[in-house]
Amino acid sequence: MAVMQKEVAPIDLDATPEVDELLVDLGLGTMVRESVTSPIGRNDAWAGTTTGGRDVFVKRLTGAEPDVRARMRRMLAFEEYAGAARPPELFRPALLGTDTEHHIVAFERVMDARNGAQLMVDEVFTGDHAHQVGRIIGRLHGTPPPPAMEVDSVPPPFPPVAFLRGLPMSVYTRSSAGELEAWRLLQNDAVLVRALERLRDMEADSPRVPSHCDFRVDQLLVRPEAVYIADWEEFRLADPARDVGAFAGEWIYRSVLDVVTNRGDDVFTDVEFTHDMIIQRGVAKMQRLLPLVGEFWRGYRDVRPVIDEGLTVRATAFAGWHLLDRLVAGALSSSRLTGIQRAAAGVGRAAVVNPEKFALTLGFEDVK
Repeated sequence: MAVMQKEVAPIDLDATPEVDELLVDLGLGTMVRESVTSPIGRNDAWAGTTTGGRDVFVKRLTGAEPDVRARMRRMLAFEEYAGAARPPELFRPALLGTDTEHHIVAFERVMDARNGAQLMVDEVFTGDHAHQVGRIIGRLHGTPPPPAMEVDSVPPPFPPVAFLRGLPMSVYTRSSAGELEAWRLLQNDAVLVRALERLRDMEADSPRVPSHCDFRVDQLLVRPEAVYIADWEEFRLADPARDVGAFAGEWIYRSVLDVVTNRGDDVFTDVEFTHDMIIQRGVAKMQRLLPLVGEFWRGYRDVRPVIDEGLTVRATAFAGWHLLDRLVAGALSSSRLTGIQRAAAGVGRAAVVNPEKFALTLGFEDVK
């Protein structure tokens, strides 16, 4: 797997001897400590070179034991699916080995690749990239698993409709002040709550296809000859609108963040933003970035011309949820919500509440 966008000093490998033990069992040698970095993520991870000269990416799944076991099971199910069904155009980091007892997986590191999130930040994520990614996701959705293969079909837990009625005490006590403010903002919006309940009902009636279900641009590893997709811990048979909406949501969120930057501007001065100025700049930023969603959709429809009637509406609503999910995730380490977080939530709310209206705005038009 490629070097991620953000890295910190490596997590102490000596405190996790099982990593070296797995690599030695695989015949790769131990990790060369001076080569190791630890990409930031929800798991413990190490990227580096072994004494046997192999570039590897190793991660240990962390979290509650039942959740870790489920993610490991889904990740290995994806490897079985990809090896048996062989979706065209789908590239992934090669799995080298696993230690299921300690929840450790080792992958071959994709060298000379750029992370999709970094391409986004550097403004070099192109329409060709978006079109190619759309084709890959379309191929994934259009390639069923072999009949005898067991693949998880339980819908992902988000949006957590139950949380919109009240947080479990275990979640409440672990939440920051910013997270609690974010949940209150969502819970006090009766129209939004009903719209999210409607989305889950529409999802329940949707087709089920092989899906990533945690799709973000930082999981794209872009090389000149191919785009790789990583992090398949949430793989399952699911509503295809989740992956489509997640890609759109990434670019909507980026456009909102850019409201307070000079990215894409010919002239920019450091001024105090009025409400009208925020709206005007937000529209301009979206007009600049949303063509990438249109290119993704064209690539998707190139390889998956037949889709269910409600896919674009559900994808638009899931794109809106993506922004609301970012609201909660971004509040993890804060004591209050920022203005830009609230702006992103407002855009997300509009897409969730009125997905039929915004589907064409996002570029989900019929492709002939």
